[in-house]
Amino acid sequence: MDAQTIRKKYLDFMTKHGHAVIPRAQLVPQNDPTTLFTGSGMQPLIPYLLGQEHPAGVRLADSQTCLRAQDIEDVGDNRHTTFFEMLGNWSLGDFGKQDQIAWMFAFLTTIVGIDPNRLYVTCFAGVPSAKIPRDSEAAELWQTLFEAKGVEAKIAEIGTEAAGYQRGMKDGERIFYYDDSKNWWNRGKTGLKTTPVGDPCGPDSEMFYDFGTPHDTKWGEHCHPNCDCGRFMEIGNNVFMTYRKVAEGEFTPLEKPNIDHGSGLERIAAAAIGDPDVFKISLLWPIIAKLETISGKDYASHQESMRVVADHLRASTFMAVDGVVPSNKTQGYVLRRLLRRAIRYAFDLGIEQNFLEQVVPVIADLYHRDFPEVAANRDKVIEVLVREEKVFRHTLRNGLKEFDRMMGVRGTDIYDASIPEDDEQRQPKPMLFGENIFQLYDTYGFPVELSKEEAFKRGFMVSEDADDIFDRLMAEQRARSQTAEKGVFKGGLADHSEIVTKYHTATHLMYQALKNVLGKHVIQRGSNITPERLRFDFSHPDKLTPEQIKQVEQIVNEQIKKDWPVSWREEHTKQALARGVSGAFGDKYGETVKVYTVGDPDGVYFSREICGGPHVTHTGVLAEGGKQFKILKEESSSAGVRRIKAVLQ
Repeated sequence: MDAQTIRKKYLDFMTKHGHAVIPRAQLVPQNDPTTLFTGSGMQPLIPYLLGQEHPAGVRLADSQTCLRAQDIEDVGDNRHTTFFEMLGNWSLGDFGKQDQIAWMFAFLTTIVGIDPNRLYVTCFAGVPSAKIPRDSEAAELWQTLFEAKGVEAKIAEIGTEAAGYQRGMKDGERIFYYDDSKNWWNRGKTGLKTTPVGDPCGPDSEMFYDFGTPHDTKWGEHCHPNCDCGRFMEIGNNVFMTYRKVAEGEFTPLEKPNIDHGSGLERIAAAAIGDPDVFKISLLWPIIAKLETISGKDYASHQESMRVVADHLRASTFMAVDGVVPSNKTQGYVLRRLLRRAIRYAFDLGIEQNFLEQVVPVIADLYHRDFPEVAANRDKVIEVLVREEKVFRHTLRNGLKEFDRMMGVRGTDIYDASIPEDDEQRQPKPMLFGENIFQLYDTYGFPVELSKEEAFKRGFMVSEDADDIFDRLMAEQRARSQTAEKGVFKGGLADHSEIVTKYHTATHLMYQALKNVLGKHVIQRGSNITPERLRFDFSHPDKLTPEQIKQVEQIVNEQIKKDWPVSWREEHTKQALARGVSGAFGDKYGETVKVYTVGDPDGVYFSREICGGPHVTHTGVLAEGGKQFKILKEESSSAGVRRIKAVLQ
């Protein structure tokens, strides 16, 4: 069964069991200041897991596209990808673990056709000190299901991952208890101690597929389901959200427990074909095949390079579908980095000409039937990515010029120590240092391998510690980037405080004012709202004139003075959009949406916009304390996108 069929069968299966299928959230999260990208299937559902009612009901399912930029350096093996899909289903205070476990076992073994002898599961061992018992109910439910298929399923105690490497697995064991470092879910890291106070949390039960590959003892003496040797691959996780942390070491049962399930589509597809290489599944192999055709090289001999190119271009395509454009900031920087890494690794395949125009359509063809927004944005996506490729080809040429300049002024007194001092061949040669390689890579995007190749080709030397120096400088760069991502690169609302709520409503007023002044082509491309100011990105080709800025300010302040009521109601999406309700570029909506109106939704109003809130109840409160709306700065964010920063002062 191919991946596309598995996706459809899963959603059909969950629909049969009373779930409403909701559309995927875009890769750039809205009103979530914690991350640059949607990195898990449950991330867009957090408000509803915390108690907010979902308009589609209490049983939900979807296939959520995800991107984890922190995994960029890991891509190249047979299982890591930056972009992936999570098949998810949720119970918001409705059904319990008995239904969830039975459904997942039936889906994997009956619908997908996975051999139950290849399935292994893990359960929560309990933490007595926190008065949280072991999840024996889940273990016994799994045991009954396996035995009904004629599969022996003994339950074993493992504990920590380290203990797993020491103990290994015994004959007939299929269900394994691990401690909270492995089988406890919360929004932070694994473990009870890292669960934020006030957050929902609970035990989980993970599902693993056994590919039967030999155990690699470099990871530990014995193999077990959580081993990293590659024999086992986690294909899904059932979270039983049953507690809320009320204080350090103290947990209280939730009044309405939730179920949060997520399974990796690519990994289930790999299990379905019995091959641990996820790049051989139907959503990735056509990309590899195209690279083989373009390069004239085979996958077996160039796995790492082809995997990196295939993954990065698939991720880049979906980022562009969701409105991200290459830039040197936030999400645009990640897109640029992915594209440049793809082009860099294409060099290893001998692809030195533009090739995205041939590969991106292959990726679009894999998704356009199941994700209409891919088809709708196909031409624009190809245009954006191909333009960036052409720019980077130019960058590479500049990098070569800088290489020549750099090596012409460095190391003229460096000698090859392997040649005796009295040998006539012992002549001073330029030497390429780790600092040079890093500068070429960091400033010009020049491939590390190409820097070394150029040095050897010209008879230059490469310092023995070049790789170590480069790795150290890259590690320092990543540390700076992570700090920046945590402290600066935030999207959406910083919190739901009063002032942030006021700025959020002011953003709606400004959005409509921009449309009034500049034209209907203005579409939201991003926002960031903190207690200090609002920031709003929107599509517009030109810098705003002082007169236009003044007009926007005047319109917003007029609407504040009118003290419009602000309200929301659910509306049918097609009808709402047909009536001119505003949305954000790249968003994909379900059958119904929440529409906020400044004014009377059935009468006179100023603006109507699809949004999840929160907002003030009437616009007059924005003027409390004699404050007025003021635009502080208007600037370019990226090509065709302007950015405004404004305050109430």
